[in-house]
Amino acid sequence: MIIESMLDNDLYKFTMQQAVLHQFSDAIVEYKFKCRTEDINFLKEFSKITSEIRNLSFLEFEDEDLDYLSSLRFMKRDYVDFLRTYKFNIDYVKSHLLHSPEKDEFELRIKGPWLQTILFEVPILAIISEVYTTSQLDFDIRIAERNLKRKVKLLRGLPIKFVDFGTRRRSCRSWQNYITDALHRLLPNNFVGTSNVYFAKKHNITPIGTMAHEWIQAHQALGYRLIDSQKMAFENWAKEYRGDLGIALSDTLGVDVFLKDFDLFLAKLFDGVRQDSGDPEEFIYKITNHYKKLGIDLKTKTIVFSDGLDFNKMVRLYMLSTQQGINSSFGIGTNLTNDCGTRPIQIVIKMVSCNGTAVAKVSDSPGKGMCEDKNYEDYLKRVLGIKRIH
Repeated sequence: MIIESMLDNDLYKFTMQQAVLHQFSDAIVEYKFKCRTEDINFLKEFSKITSEIRNLSFLEFEDEDLDYLSSLRFMKRDYVDFLRTYKFNIDYVKSHLLHSPEKDEFELRIKGPWLQTILFEVPILAIISEVYTTSQLDFDIRIAERNLKRKVKLLRGLPIKFVDFGTRRRSCRSWQNYITDALHRLLPNNFVGTSNVYFAKKHNITPIGTMAHEWIQAHQALGYRLIDSQKMAFENWAKEYRGDLGIALSDTLGVDVFLKDFDLFLAKLFDGVRQDSGDPEEFIYKITNHYKKLGIDLKTKTIVFSDGLDFNKMVRLYMLSTQQGINSSFGIGTNLTNDCGTRPIQIVIKMVSCNGTAVAKVSDSPGKGMCEDKNYEDYLKRVLGIKRIH
């Protein structure tokens, strides 16, 4: 089995699931898989992928898993009790190959109660990534080892903080296990955590994560005025965590709409922001100017960069952030956990509807947005004053 533990998932899936339990336990959602890499059809890997997804149904939370989650101060007792009986119900997952004269295309959707389906995304993406990557002829873990040594050498002595965000696109579970342990030992002053709860527990590393785009997307269909939906997503998050997990995701509706919503109250309330699409250098200037206009000391805030990072880019963005007077941290995914000679595939699973209504993820980068209803997309664009949707 590729996924052998219920904790082999990203922390923000658990933090969001807890918030859903307490605030939106009756919401019904749908997610859709998308491969952004062209000319990939998964025909050869389809049988293995579907078999591994079925294996998820055999997993359950062990007592030691729940004890670990209970040790995190922001995890509440009733949520941990809920997990005692939680299991993956694969009836919520539908996958098949779409045949056409042009190409065969892999389609996967997840539909059901948000509370029950929210944990599927990361393990399924990790399955798809590992099955595909390890099937490639040029897959070579020795290349990854050499690349890792160069990365360690580059960062040693620099005051840069970074986190492993690579579960969903890892080459294989064993490599993520290796790097989290190695980086913890070799770069103790730089490597500050991992999004993967299993490896955080195993290697005594801090688990890192707050919210994903789906938290903000769902609020478009949870009874709020559309123009207020993003702001309400942040306020509901603060209501749940009361000061913990204070990094606001900035690009669900584009950074310009985010800055309109991120008023003095929210800017003071949250510790910082996460940049996940668009031009990161432009983002630095936009967010620092926003904080300055609100009279907020930049030294008290942090930008977490997580979009398509490599280690050279991380160093460059650290230098620029420091010059502007704001703190920075980095969440590195594919370049850390899938740098092994193959061409990594860019795969996502995004929410496309909530309570029967379309929702949208807007991006400041071409190709990273997602919406299945063009009429809703146009309406969203008009209401929020968005000039473009990617």
